[in-house]
Amino acid sequence: MSEKAASLGDRAVDVPAGQAGRDIGRRLLITLGPVAVSLVLAGGVLLAVGVDPLAYYGLVVERGLVSPLGLQQTLTRMAPLLFIAAGLIVAFRAGMWNLGGDGQFLLGAVTAAASAPLLLQTLSGWLALLVAFLIATSVAMVWSLVPALLRAYQGVNEIITTLMMSFLGVSLANVLVKLVFLDPATTVPQTRTLPVADRLPRLFETTITSGLVYGLVAIVLVHLVMTRTAFGLKLRIVGANPSAAVHAGLNVPLLTIAVFAISAGLIGMGGAIDIIGIQGNVRADWNPAYGLAVIPVVFLARMNGFAAIGFVFLLSVLSIGGESAARRLGVPQHFTLVLISIVLITLAIAEYLDNRQNQSRRA
Repeated sequence: MSEKAASLGDRAVDVPAGQAGRDIGRRLLITLGPVAVSLVLAGGVLLAVGVDPLAYYGLVVERGLVSPLGLQQTLTRMAPLLFIAAGLIVAFRAGMWNLGGDGQFLLGAVTAAASAPLLLQTLSGWLALLVAFLIATSVAMVWSLVPALLRAYQGVNEIITTLMMSFLGVSLANVLVKLVFLDPATTVPQTRTLPVADRLPRLFETTITSGLVYGLVAIVLVHLVMTRTAFGLKLRIVGANPSAAVHAGLNVPLLTIAVFAISAGLIGMGGAIDIIGIQGNVRADWNPAYGLAVIPVVFLARMNGFAAIGFVFLLSVLSIGGESAARRLGVPQHFTLVLISIVLITLAIAEYLDNRQNQSRRA
């Protein structure tokens, strides 16, 4: 080892032991602080419309966390959200914006819902579900090609193109349900229903879908690939500094397309898991808007896969508990999205103040 390397190593060892602890505490404050502030601000909104915020939050915790059935519903809701979070982490860590999650999710869900019942007529149960899963993934990946190619070869901002493709994807999914994949045996426009017995198995004799396990595996693998492998490093370099990537001999257009394809594919997997594990079919005009809801969750987790699991759980508690609390107290169903929006705004403010403080220290 050279003297310079040894000097650098000694310098790293000489870092005060409390520095790491202070850094962790600061990151926790910046991450959890906005959540606490958001709860207070959202409570003020509830007071303004005549709803007791303590009663609302109490019902959210009770119905989404404390109640055994509510907890099972919360863990089941996590399954598709984890896949979406994994897909967004790939894109955001690579410095690219995939805001087309809702379209990719719905197209994956619709194709899985249409193909799974038909495949069961010729294939065994697990194989039919696997093929439907792969079809949904492929469709979502193909749907991401337009913004990927425009970004890779024309430098078109992917924020605009992914949002446009999301709008088109949601509309196309509804058209497919009403026309191409319509179940003729029902009066309500929907796809054929996958029988409960043929869906993904449940965990430990509960209502929790085994898709939760697949979602956990997906997000952990994504985190490890993006932070521990050469491929993940290449993707981060392409997003952070395309010029440096070209200078290093990386195929920037190909890697850009790979980022969009992997991101969209994971989100499409979320749509497939939601259908073959939970819903069983897709009704016309169904759009849970999970994609936009998970974006602030990924940012709250600082694009860390392990932290994202915790925040996805929090989002699921708010979603399941919020739906029940809304029915009991007369709060609009979309209030959970209002709360998430407030969290995103306070997070941005906290990040801005932290950056300002760091700049003043360096000066």
